[in-house]
Amino acid sequence: GYTSGAIPDYQFSALLMAIYIRGMKDEELLNLTRSYIESGLTLDLGEIDKPKVDKHSTGGVGDKVSIPLAPLVASLDVVVPMISGRGLGHTGGTLDKLESIPGFRTNLTVSEFKAQLKTIGVAITGQTGELAPADGKIYALRDVTATVDSIPLIAASIMSKKLAEGIDGLVLDVKTGSGAFMAKLDDALSLAKTMTKLGTLYGKKTIALITDMSEPLGKTVGNALEIVESIDILRNEKPDPKLLELILMLGAYMLIIAGVENEIEKGVKRLQKAISSGKAYEKFLRMVESQGGDLNSLEKHFSLVRTKLTLEVTSSAEGYVAEIDTRRIGLAACNLGAGRIKKEDKIDHSVGFIIFKKIGDSVEKYEPLARVFANDEEKAHWAAAALKSAFKISETKPSKPPLIYGIVDETGIRKLY
Repeated sequence: GYTSGAIPDYQFSALLMAIYIRGMKDEELLNLTRSYIESGLTLDLGEIDKPKVDKHSTGGVGDKVSIPLAPLVASLDVVVPMISGRGLGHTGGTLDKLESIPGFRTNLTVSEFKAQLKTIGVAITGQTGELAPADGKIYALRDVTATVDSIPLIAASIMSKKLAEGIDGLVLDVKTGSGAFMAKLDDALSLAKTMTKLGTLYGKKTIALITDMSEPLGKTVGNALEIVESIDILRNEKPDPKLLELILMLGAYMLIIAGVENEIEKGVKRLQKAISSGKAYEKFLRMVESQGGDLNSLEKHFSLVRTKLTLEVTSSAEGYVAEIDTRRIGLAACNLGAGRIKKEDKIDHSVGFIIFKKIGDSVEKYEPLARVFANDEEKAHWAAAALKSAFKISETKPSKPPLIYGIVDETGIRKLY
């Protein structure tokens, strides 16, 4: 009724506030999510005779996991229909990153999306107005009624779009730490449990990994820079170990949910082989070509990062990186032009940062912590100062944060650390 305009804003605002204050029972949340899904089109991928599994991340700074992960898993005969979003605030968006590739289309129609899944087995596109339109309208109302920060409403919003894709299963990457939407571990666990339960109640195999976002993920922050790093991962060219491990773990769980593997270790080995053989990169190239991307630009992929100036951010002290204000780094990237503070803000795909030091790393005085890529001198110096203040240096070596805090499935939480 609200989606069609039969129910006015003030009436639906009251419902949102009631949900925000009182929460929802499992059955209520399932029905809310189902109503989101049934407000629009549900993709029917039944004619594709392969398991169909997607992955969703709650977002973070430097989180480019989907870009190498989707073609990697698809190279092992699992169909990956991925509907992704754009960045807003301190977290980046997969679609913005892919649009760093000249010509790459992120606005596939439903028929184009399905056709590409049939021929290639993987597609990454934006949400169309046909899928869960209630979610878009309700999210806009949540934004102006201060009801965004509600776990049931977050879960319904995320899961409705994913369950409308026609998938058989879903792997969730729920991030926690200073650069995550859910900064507190307890909140991340609560969201992971809610979404996992919701997927299971809807009849889909669903599992969630609670992963670290206390430091930027990988070596880069910024759209074209993150495409460069994603290509390096698929080419097996000195990938960041923590980022690669996360990709392999999420991929292994996708293979298990798809039913093509039964052990994490075996899944990881199959994924590693797909990278080392070039099979995963070939699948990525086919996806880029199918979506209109310029393959020649990927040959000299660092040419995607063309900025007027670069600045080194150096340490003021000797010691160890004790803490990183990752949210501050994400916001600095936004102010530089790599992200959006408001939805209508324009993106500069070439700007961003390379991060040289992570928590627990030793650092000498005046040693580089990061490098800024910018097209505006004033913004570059502002970003450099913000990055410098984001690193806390101490005399004692801290322990490195774990990659995965826990795994949540229908049986409950299995804590790893």
